[in-house]
Amino acid sequence: MSHPSPLPLLVLHCCRLKGFADAPTIAEWSGVHERAVADVGDRLVDGGLLHLPGSGALGWALTSVGRTENERLLGLELDLVGARAEIQGAYGRFLGLNGELRAICTDWQVRGDALNDHSDVDHDEEVIGRLVRLHRRARSVCRELDAQLSRFGRYEGRLATARQKVLDGDGGWFTQPLIDSYHTVWFELHEDLLATLGIDRSAETSRR
Repeated sequence: MSHPSPLPLLVLHCCRLKGFADAPTIAEWSGVHERAVADVGDRLVDGGLLHLPGSGALGWALTSVGRTENERLLGLELDLVGARAEIQGAYGRFLGLNGELRAICTDWQVRGDALNDHSDVDHDEEVIGRLVRLHRRARSVCRELDAQLSRFGRYEGRLATARQKVLDGDGGWFTQPLIDSYHTVWFELHEDLLATLGIDRSAETSRR
């Protein structure tokens, strides 16, 4: 049975992945009731693990102590569940798709030395077809992760929603930032895997 992460870990982790997150955002991300998220978030602020930068309108952010605690809880959970090898294996398969996804996104955004103006329907359809084929393989990686830690369970649906919006003709859901576009969700999943396994992104890049 997939392991449910404790709520303090989920609140800290969502703030790490998104930079800033309020209670409604964390509730939607985690599937936990908003009131419960707000109560835990307030306690984490009192404990010095979260703070409200600026006006607080963007929500909570990790303090340096909170980031350290998030990393500690992630490692502890992984070892307690005994899922490190399985998550590591899924991460390796994710990396096998990651370069392909980056190339697909580049071809959606750029043609030659210029931005893609999306006037070439055949080109765009070919790129979308590549995304659809990659998505079929990405689903199995998402399911492998979900089988170990339930907090990974929402990535498959979020990616599927973005893919469908692209297929329905809204190209912004391919790579546009600030929405749950395919690239946005993929990047978040990548960061989640790195954080879970305690891998520094720059170290990962240097090994390629």
